[in-house]
Amino acid sequence: MMLSWSCRRRSGYPWQAPCLSRAAVRRARAGRHRYVAAQAPGWLGYVILFSPATPCFSQLWRWVQSLSLPLTTPRLSFAFHARSTTSKPSDESQGCLGSLWLQGKRFRIRSFQLSILHSNLDRLSSHTCKRQQSTRMATVNVVIKHGPKKYDVEVDTTAPGEELKYQLFSLTGVEPDRQKILVKGGQLKDDTDMSKLGLKPGQVIMMMGTPGEGGGAIVRPTEKVKFLEDMTEAEQAQQAGATPAGLINLGNTCYLNSTLQALRSIPELQESLEKYEFRNAAPSGSQLGLTTTTPGADITYQLRNLFRDMSKTQEGMPPLGFLSALRTTFPQFAEKSKKGPGYAQQDAEEAWSQIVSQLNQKLQIKEGGEGSSAEASFISKYMCGELSSTLECDDAAAAEAGEEPTHSKDQFLKLNCHIDGQTAHLRDGLANGLKEKIEKRSEALGRDVTYTKTSKISRLPKYLTVHFVRFFWKRDVQKKAKIMRKVTFPHELDMVEFCTDDLRKALVPVRDKVREVRKEEEDVERARKRRKRNPVEDQTPEEKKEQEKKEKGKKPSTSADGDVEMGESFKTDAEFEAEKDAALLAAKKELNSLIDPELRKDDGANQSGIYELRGVVTHQGASADSGHYTAYIKKVGPKDPVTGKVGPEDGKWWWFNDDKVTEVTSDKIDALAGGGESHSALICLYKAIPLPTAEGVME
Repeated sequence: MMLSWSCRRRSGYPWQAPCLSRAAVRRARAGRHRYVAAQAPGWLGYVILFSPATPCFSQLWRWVQSLSLPLTTPRLSFAFHARSTTSKPSDESQGCLGSLWLQGKRFRIRSFQLSILHSNLDRLSSHTCKRQQSTRMATVNVVIKHGPKKYDVEVDTTAPGEELKYQLFSLTGVEPDRQKILVKGGQLKDDTDMSKLGLKPGQVIMMMGTPGEGGGAIVRPTEKVKFLEDMTEAEQAQQAGATPAGLINLGNTCYLNSTLQALRSIPELQESLEKYEFRNAAPSGSQLGLTTTTPGADITYQLRNLFRDMSKTQEGMPPLGFLSALRTTFPQFAEKSKKGPGYAQQDAEEAWSQIVSQLNQKLQIKEGGEGSSAEASFISKYMCGELSSTLECDDAAAAEAGEEPTHSKDQFLKLNCHIDGQTAHLRDGLANGLKEKIEKRSEALGRDVTYTKTSKISRLPKYLTVHFVRFFWKRDVQKKAKIMRKVTFPHELDMVEFCTDDLRKALVPVRDKVREVRKEEEDVERARKRRKRNPVEDQTPEEKKEQEKKEKGKKPSTSADGDVEMGESFKTDAEFEAEKDAALLAAKKELNSLIDPELRKDDGANQSGIYELRGVVTHQGASADSGHYTAYIKKVGPKDPVTGKVGPEDGKWWWFNDDKVTEVTSDKIDALAGGGESHSALICLYKAIPLPTAEGVME
């Protein structure tokens, strides 16, 4: 069985292969990806796309293994180094598209076919592998010492240092970014000019570093790789990076589309809805309008079906079933337009409140672990907070007459950000909303007086909904007018100052530790970048002092073959990062230990007091009965289909404008503060930041 690698330039596209898809062409044109076409006799050709941030050799190997070719060699160690499509090749390698390293030997890929016989890798000859070379390379044979092993390596002095690193990876299994190669002048860097190092034949060069996780041994994948072209529409929609489905506007239904997209950003809600089954009886104590008799009128059942269908496509779809159930249950959303045929525009906040209220009644989840029959409302657990309020009369005569302030506890599904002439930030509006004036009769005074109701938060839910009260009833025009004032809101919200004293005492230690851990992570990342840019000169003062102490305390020893062995004065990046990672892990474990025991039992509550912004429902226009609604939802990290782990986020957002879905940067969110009739935030959905487990692992 022969495996053929081929790279071609056709029709002006960089590295285009016959099986190149349109999406691949677009990405290749933009210069954001590198790819190589792979073909095997009897197999269809496929295009492998590599992001510059991803080690291409690992993906390439997984693809090779997925072909199920008979591999008689116990270990096939190779690296593929693709030249960037946006960079200009040097004069020595004109037309070279990349390099394939096989057990220390390089094969440049141009407009020709490179064939490799798997059954005899140790005896690569001109019959099994065509090593093409358009120019004569200047090479030097050196000895690379890596631990107890030595490797005879042919170094191309016309290539940069990065080429040598990939060559050594094919021999040692140590990834290029984990290698520390000591040469004249310090450590070998990717852009080092090899011709200026003065390498001599037989010269011994020291290399340090260990393979990363999975880098030391190459194993066959347990599951066969399935390619995009072979996937169904539902499978494609669930892949990492897939564009989520939009919702078609059915005539003034943008208020509903944006609300549904914001609710769909709550993963726990989607999981709970999957387990929901229609019941003909409403819960005891339900109010008028909440009893349903058919599945078609059950909002929760229709929401489950809608979210399920949206997860199976990347195209826009009409929310017909859910819209019908909403208008049946709440006739206010079936109001006809006074300006023409069709239905009237509605307020997205009213739709949000009614839908959440209905879910609070119908959507129940299991409590108490496996085997327990106890149930609780999903909304009460994850989206409902608690306020501790004090009502006190403003008239001093009431206190003299013996009237005491009254205390109460109330639940809330959202916090209102009241906007007045002094409101410039979300914090100002929340403070206004937690303190209000009430006109009522005083029994002690026997007349109507003004009371002040002051509220503090005694429970913060995992998902916090903030409503910007931008609409008010304007009598002269008989409609809901819009407050245009600019009110900024943060991507990260600290709610500790609005909490009761007891809750604040439980949250402050965790919040402060979170900030400390983040600072350590930033310092480690900054040091990593500094070492990568200049590993010797850019050491911190602490690192230099530590290195000087070790150099004074230890003398270099000589091995049996006469070579000088390196002491502990140099640390590999892997060793340095391991120390920092261990310190971070200890800090994260300490952070977990600071969580209040009572809050630890409540997994639906915020345990740190800090929230991150996940969704924004916006309104464009001058009144609630007109204009246009859209939603911005923050992108989640890619999810591994095998392990279920979620990768890091890229900080970008999805903009849902009905069925049009666009990827935007975070600066677009900052522009939603208002100040005119353009898009301004109406509803903000915040989520409690994740905290590490007892093992120090972020969930």
